[in-house]
Amino acid sequence: MVASAKRDYYELLGVEKHAATDDIKRAYRRLAVKYHPDHNPENPDAEETFKAVSEAYAVLSDPDKRRRYDTVGHAAYADSAGGGFNPSDFSSIGDILEGFLDDVFGRRGGAGEAPKDLRYDLSLRFEEAALGIEKDIEYDRLERCATCAGRGAARTATNAECPACAGRGAIRFQRGFFASSRPCSACEGTGVRPGARCEDCHGQGLQSQRQHLRVKIPAGVEDGAVRTLRGAGSEYSGGTTDLHVYVKVAEHPLFSRNGADLVCEVPVSFPQAALGSHIEVPTLEGKVTMKLPAGTQSGKVFRLRGKGLPVFGGYGKGDQLVTILVEVPEKLSSRQRELLGALAAEMGADTHPKQSSFLDKLKSLFD
Repeated sequence: MVASAKRDYYELLGVEKHAATDDIKRAYRRLAVKYHPDHNPENPDAEETFKAVSEAYAVLSDPDKRRRYDTVGHAAYADSAGGGFNPSDFSSIGDILEGFLDDVFGRRGGAGEAPKDLRYDLSLRFEEAALGIEKDIEYDRLERCATCAGRGAARTATNAECPACAGRGAIRFQRGFFASSRPCSACEGTGVRPGARCEDCHGQGLQSQRQHLRVKIPAGVEDGAVRTLRGAGSEYSGGTTDLHVYVKVAEHPLFSRNGADLVCEVPVSFPQAALGSHIEVPTLEGKVTMKLPAGTQSGKVFRLRGKGLPVFGGYGKGDQLVTILVEVPEKLSSRQRELLGALAAEMGADTHPKQSSFLDKLKSLFD
């Protein structure tokens, strides 16, 4: 492949040309995990992609090499045959990536390796999610062992380092250009020989501790929303992971929601709908009185401005949508039947224009 046909290193890693070194490292970490040959044994294209992104990382992670690349592009590292990547020009790419790949594919399982982010499922009542609330939560997270200060070794131990892996907690394997590592079986990935391990954390360098935290839930949060608390997860030598709070909102017996709008259904009687009335309507702020015009049809929707939910992440509030359901009585007394029969005879077809129109269309369709 000639130099001009090669993909741009920044494009390969999916970063901007002005990206910071940490952003480049994070981008490469993500791609290295995805395309590493050990994770894709039956996909030869993955190995080529891994080699390409590793080449890009080897250049862009070094300030001098990056400066040369930014100046003249791929030509800065074209080999004598007319274009490809020359590993010798980078002082052994295997050495450059060794520590990085160990971090990604299996360093010791103690304080040195980044644990996974934590998850907490938080159940809220409908009103709590709508109006916002602060909730106290408890969860377990890994914290550096106070007894051994995260070393994994007993304070009185000398030469605590596992001789099989030299304290790394992993055995490194090299296969040509590619490197990977596996947990050391001699020390079970702790990096500390069995007889010298801290009794409290058993050589892991971390202990599970109960954490108490107050979480602020903003008004208008929806069911399924995730609130991420940076640095509230488990500790490790590189910092702390994050805590992801997954919100579960309980159903309400009267309300549902459509974005920031609150939705409810209010049943009314036939006389109320026909003659008009003032009805009580529930809102999140209490009951309000709403005027029901005479002749209101079942299914009619009324809008109460500003009675909805706060706009999540924005300003203002939604509305409350009130759907009217005209309730037809299922049981009637003899007197009620008599009165309704007389009313029907008195009203005639003129009082039901929609029904008359439907019957006319039906008649013309089948005549």
